[in-house]
Amino acid sequence: MTFYKKLSPLYNLAVFYFIISFLLRIVLFFHPITQSSFTIFQSLKIFSLGLISDFFVFVPASVFLWLYLIFISNSKYNKPSGFIILGLFVALFLYVASGKSIFDEYGGALPGIVLIFIGIKTALFALFLFLPKWRDKIRFWLFAFVIFLYVLLILQNGLSEYFFWNEFGVKYNFIAVNYLIYTNEVIGNIMQSYPVISIFSALFLVTGIVTYFILKNSRNYIDTIPTISEKVKITLIYLSLFTVSLIAIPTLAKAENSKNVFVNELQANGIYKFYLAFQNNKLDYFKFYKTLPNEEAFALLKHQFPNISKENTKRPTSSDSLENHKNVVLITIESLSAEFMRSYGNEQNITPFLDSLARKSLQFTNLYAAGNRTVRGLEAVTLCLPPTAGESVVKREDNKNKFSTGALFKQRGYNVKFMYGGDAFFDNMQDFYSGNGYQIVDKSSFSPDEITFSNVWGVCDEDMYRKAIKLMNAEAKENKPFFNHIMTVSNHRPFTYPNNKIDIPGDIKSRDGGVKYTDYALRKFFEMASKQSWFKNTVFVIVADHCASSAGKTQLPLDKYRIPAFIYDPNGKASKHNQLMSQIDLMPTLLGLLHFDYQSKFFGQDVLKPDYKPRAFIATYQDLGLIRDNILTILSPKQTVKQFELKLNPKPGVALEYQSHYDEIPLKTERTDLVNETISFYQTASDILKKKKYQK
Repeated sequence: MTFYKKLSPLYNLAVFYFIISFLLRIVLFFHPITQSSFTIFQSLKIFSLGLISDFFVFVPASVFLWLYLIFISNSKYNKPSGFIILGLFVALFLYVASGKSIFDEYGGALPGIVLIFIGIKTALFALFLFLPKWRDKIRFWLFAFVIFLYVLLILQNGLSEYFFWNEFGVKYNFIAVNYLIYTNEVIGNIMQSYPVISIFSALFLVTGIVTYFILKNSRNYIDTIPTISEKVKITLIYLSLFTVSLIAIPTLAKAENSKNVFVNELQANGIYKFYLAFQNNKLDYFKFYKTLPNEEAFALLKHQFPNISKENTKRPTSSDSLENHKNVVLITIESLSAEFMRSYGNEQNITPFLDSLARKSLQFTNLYAAGNRTVRGLEAVTLCLPPTAGESVVKREDNKNKFSTGALFKQRGYNVKFMYGGDAFFDNMQDFYSGNGYQIVDKSSFSPDEITFSNVWGVCDEDMYRKAIKLMNAEAKENKPFFNHIMTVSNHRPFTYPNNKIDIPGDIKSRDGGVKYTDYALRKFFEMASKQSWFKNTVFVIVADHCASSAGKTQLPLDKYRIPAFIYDPNGKASKHNQLMSQIDLMPTLLGLLHFDYQSKFFGQDVLKPDYKPRAFIATYQDLGLIRDNILTILSPKQTVKQFELKLNPKPGVALEYQSHYDEIPLKTERTDLVNETISFYQTASDILKKKKYQK
């Protein structure tokens, strides 16, 4: 038998992995969310460099398969070595089971996982040792199981990458890492969004068929177990490739440098992207980004806030009128892109109530979300500071006792609540809001008779609003003003909601249906609220947490950050504010309307003040952007800076103030002043958080 056949399990699985990766790239290449066309050169780059990346990623990914194959032998079961090895396995099992092993120091599920693994290894070794006549059959079925498992993982990863792309328009990123933590919501979301039984039935069927053929062409490895010298050769080949892979993988990742983000994403290997996201879930701004001397950064910030001194943002915010302690209801709406509203060009009439409410409100027509996750939106309206690199403050360990909108209301005797129809444990919301003085009202606060409909994300918006009305009626009797922040859940995949509410059935799982039901529920809320005694003494702030999708052919596509926002006062006058602004400015603007007199640490500003300088912050977890003077400046890790001129790409029939599509043209000559200003904002925000100067 020729030596290369001894490598058959490895190369057969590798070929299968390459086929799946190739097919996946084709599917994603033509996916509707891939809003781009590609040149011949870009297409060749995607598929050729993509295939090479897949090869080098497969090598380290198959390390457990290599280890398994190398340790297959019969000699280890000979006497007395077999009994000695079994004794060592038993001793190791008892050591881990004692509860005093090194694994117990790490806590969590690790000791249990290790114990199960060692227990299985011990049991299998005993079977091989005491049942020599059955050894070949047991080895065959164990070998078949290992091949089956690898095939299943390859197919499962392909499916996961497809569904992730379907949702976000990118390969695995920071979001995928986060989702590992919240398995209940994520698995539940998958179960309710997709025909899971059909998908997994097909998955296991295909896995079984593929395993059969790979097994047929690979079983020679166990039929004639390689000699020690052959295993040494296999090991040398594998370790050589492994070493080369460690160099080649990051080198190839650097070739993902196209101006078209879709080219980079399609070229990338999803497994390596996941690894990078896992490694970089914490980003130290001062280590990875371009910086200025701290004194210079704060001196530039002083141009924005003339009243600050030293290295902080503390400054007086005063009013020439008495403070107005009206009730405030802040509603952050899940995934409500501006493009869903009629004024921004939508023709499906899926937000009729919001369209009408906007016309009665102080409407902010040119506002950008800080990020593309709910926690970024919550951070923006609660802490009013730019989206710093890495994870949102909401999910960081140091997330308590911050200078927040809730703290300012609480100082004035307000009841302060955060209301969420789901489990506030998700995305660390409970820890963040309770740690900043908010009382939490979530799904656990609902009695069974208060829930008419729920899915994996929580109760439907109507149930949440009815609960909110009940609580606000109780608060009104205390003769204290209230500040209640409501976070909606219904406009989220799987987009299920009660039937017979709108003209789109709630069980067809439609995005348009999710938006329209969200709008319907909000109308019901205002109908109920308008009948309450506290209604006319209440100001309502409505804003999206982020857009429905963040996918685009540029790093930070502006239309994927444009969100609607307005402030409705039943006694106020309708008006529009068309200047560029950020999500972090919304609450400081409200505080200005209420004439609050306070010492501010916010980076957000009252946009109605004459000294306001228009700008907006938009970011992913690693790309930090500033829009100013029709230029987008982006700071990225490895001290990278990019600038783009923003050229309006107008949509017919849409008024100028609602236009949201821009072509991003690379700037030929750097605007150093804007680069330094962008650095100033993000560096000072990072510095203040790092040095704990943003406490209340």
